[in-house]
Amino acid sequence: MTGGPLQVQGQVLSLKRVGAYHHLPLVAPGVAERTRPGQFAALAIGDRTSAQLLRRAFSIYRVRASGVYGGTVEVVFAVHGAGTEWLSRLRQHDPVDVAGPLGRPFALPKEPVSCVLVGGGYGSAPLFTLAERLRERGCAVHMVLGAATEDRLFGDLEARRSAQSTTVTTVDGSVGTQGLVTDPLPELIRRTGSEVVYACGPMGMLAAVTEVAARQGAWSQCAVEESMACGVGVCMTCVLPVVGDDGLTRMVRSCVEGPVFRGDRVRWSEVGTVPADAVGAPTGGH
Repeated sequence: MTGGPLQVQGQVLSLKRVGAYHHLPLVAPGVAERTRPGQFAALAIGDRTSAQLLRRAFSIYRVRASGVYGGTVEVVFAVHGAGTEWLSRLRQHDPVDVAGPLGRPFALPKEPVSCVLVGGGYGSAPLFTLAERLRERGCAVHMVLGAATEDRLFGDLEARRSAQSTTVTTVDGSVGTQGLVTDPLPELIRRTGSEVVYACGPMGMLAAVTEVAARQGAWSQCAVEESMACGVGVCMTCVLPVVGDDGLTRMVRSCVEGPVFRGDRVRWSEVGTVPADAVGAPTGGH
């Protein structure tokens, strides 16, 4: 099924800890059937009397179009503030207002090619459904998962089931190879002849992955983790500088034009600023 996003009254199916994170499957009828890899869901936080006015956006980890309770959407999150703290206290059958799927998904290759999927922390969550779609198209899938510590890795066992090769890195060396995801990446791209690199994780990691992919002659797609408040393009909190087909830089919204962007089009070093040459940028005069 295709179609635009829905806003539905969802319901908590379960909630469990996975390392440093929480895994939250929600019954959200209609949303699962519309979701494509890379899209996200925006969850309302708190009850009717809550001071938490803005939704929280989460990459969609998995969907199941049918089940005993109906279609389900699964998200993974870490507790960072009051909103995610509230989510972490939910119980089975609690109501949650869900809007989704939102944003642009990953673009899939038209021909079977070798691909590398790179995830940092729980940023790896949307890569597993992507891996399934790529394999259905005859693509070879190789995964690189990294985190600061072992408990901040997500999906390393699942990766070994869903990819032809899996490389794990941790900054402290607690599991896998000590270092960053970008350390094994150049050799992996060369060895596998990969033409596309997909990545999801912290902005610094995405910038580094894009640079490695470009040096190796591979095309990169990055799902950004820019802070999104409304999720529908109204509030403008998630803008970042992206170069368009015409060569001009525009401040675009991660939640609408993204969250997936061509890595070589994002001006990573200037994220968080408005470059002076961006369309509509303020000038020095009055």
